[in-house]
Formats: sequence, structure tokens, C-alpha cells
Amino acid sequence: MEKILWKLRRFFNSSCHLAVLDITAGKRWILDLAFKNIPYLKAENVQGRHILIQPLVQAEYLMADDITSELLHRHHKMCDGTWKPGRMVVETSPDNFQVWIHANRALSLEEKRYWLKKMKSDPGADPYNRWGRCPGFRNRKSKYRNPFGHYPLARLVWVDWKQTAQIPPPVTATTQHKTPALSPLPLEGGVCRLQNLSRNHYHRGDESATDFAYAVALFRRGMHENDVKCRILEQRDEWKNHSGQRQKEAYLNRTLCKAKKIVESS
Repeated sequence: MEKILWKLRRFFNSSCHLAVLDITAGKRWILDLAFKNIPYLKAENVQGRHILIQPLVQAEYLMADDITSELLHRHHKMCDGTWKPGRMVVETSPDNFQVWIHANRALSLEEKRYWLKKMKSDPGADPYNRWGRCPGFRNRKSKYRNPFGHYPLARLVWVDWKQTAQIPPPVTATTQHKTPALSPLPLEGGVCRLQNLSRNHYHRGDESATDFAYAVALFRRGMHENDVKCRILEQRDEWKNHSGQRQKEAYLNRTLCKAKKIVESS
């Protein structure tokens, strides 16, 4: 348990606290994240109370709730199966996850709501004053109790405290209107680094056109074809017209081939 708390401290930069939640009594009390509190927290958990965690600097952290395995792979893993930067993943019950994201900048509540909606987070879990389930303790919700009277352990699946997530600004109707066709640069102008390029900057109102514009921009910066493909797979949410793996692969190969020819001929 000490090792888990040590990792939590690293992820939240030693700036977080815990809470004991008694749903029946409608009470919550806050404690420091300290090793000396572990016996007390375990005792409260055994008595049916929930143990929660929250960062003190909330603007830099975003928590996606009620995430399935499928959503976990789609939004929080790279195409090669590795985790995206700045994530802490907690399995709160079987095949159900909470994902904390440490952003590279402060996020407003509106930005958080925008990205949580994109990630298909529980719509009832508003980011304002958000708490998450602390790993290492039992999820005491009655619906998760098994026939033997046991409750699932909230399990720390992954944590990355060395990196932060690069969060692009949300795409608005205004920015979409102002973006020039096939523009290789984002709206802010100036020098644009590859890691800051987002598919959202090239939104065309059509998924295929957006992929094509984004691929052209990445190829113009010298990115390798496999990396371009990974970027599109990571950042595109809707694949209803290319649901199968073969269909998706064939579509991407066609799109990237056309984009590459455009760049090479210009």
C-alpha cells in the first residue's frame, strides 16, 4: 500500500489529498495522503466507506470516468499498444476504469467538459471539484458485491508521472471557419512543432477530408508514413464507414498514398 501511495504522490506532484466517503450518512471527511493514515483508511473501507483521491491543483488534471476497455484502448493508448503520456489508469471494478490525465497546461472547466465528452466519459461526472477512486482500496458499491460477499479492489493499472499530456485547444465553429484548406499550419501561425499538431486543427466537416488534410500537413513536416497512420488512428473517434480492420487499413493506405503524392508534387 505504501508503494501505491508513493506513486500517487509522484503523479500529483505531492499535491493531493484523500477523503473518506460515507454514502449512507451523506458525509465526507478529508485526510492527508500520508503513510500513517493507511490503517485508519483500511478500517473505514472495511466498514463500507469509500476512499477517494483528488489533486489540489485541479486545473492541471482531468479525470475520465466510467471508461470501458474499448474506450481505454481508443483514447488512452498509442496504436502500438503503449500508453499515451501523462496517464494514471485505475480499474475501479471489472472492465471499468477511471483515467487521470496530467495536462501540460491549466484547463478551464469548459475545456475539460469538451474533452470528456470526446472521450465518452460518464456525462454525469462533471469535472468541477472532481474526486476519483483511490487505488489499493475496495469499491464498496453494493452492486459490485459478489456472491461470497467480497468487493472488487480498485487496482492501479498504469501511472506515468514523468510526462504530461499535450492538450490542444478545443475546435470551435470560429476556428473551423478560419482554417484555410490544406493549411500546413495551425491557426496561431508561426512555427508549429510536430507534437503540437492536432487533427482538430484540420477539421473539414468530413472525416475523410480531415484525415487527408492532416496527413498532408504531417508529410510536409517530414513525418514517416507509419507515424502519420498512428496519429490518425489515435485522434479519430468515428470509424463507422470503415468498421473492419482490413477496411480501415485499406482506407488509410489510400489516403496516405494520395497525401504523399500531393506533397511530393508541390
